[in-house]
Amino acid sequence: MTRISRASVGSGKRVQMFPGIWRTTLCYDDDSMLCHFSLEKGSSIPLHKHDAAQNGYVVKGRVRFLFEFGSFEAGAGDGYLFEGGKMHGSEVLEDCELLECFTPMRPEYK
Repeated sequence: MTRISRASVGSGKRVQMFPGIWRTTLCYDDDSMLCHFSLEKGSSIPLHKHDAAQNGYVVKGRVRFLFEFGSFEAGAGDGYLFEGGKMHGSEVLEDCELLECFTPMRPEYK
């Protein structure tokens, strides 16, 4: 059976994850999940880890990504990847929009 999904940021359910951090889950199956994130300047996501790999793209803004042994800054046009099971977090330097694909999908984000 072929499954085709379509979603838009404006029509999806927007969930506040932390103060100033919003997620909209767009499309998913058992193998992958695509999410849109809106992050407000000054907000942050604490260090955490999950089984899924997290492959992302900065649509607009600037963010500092933290990981167990350091950090890096990413801005509009930059891509990034966090392997599954690795500690990571973020500090938002400018209002941001991110697109992130998780593999496998994260059941708690359905």
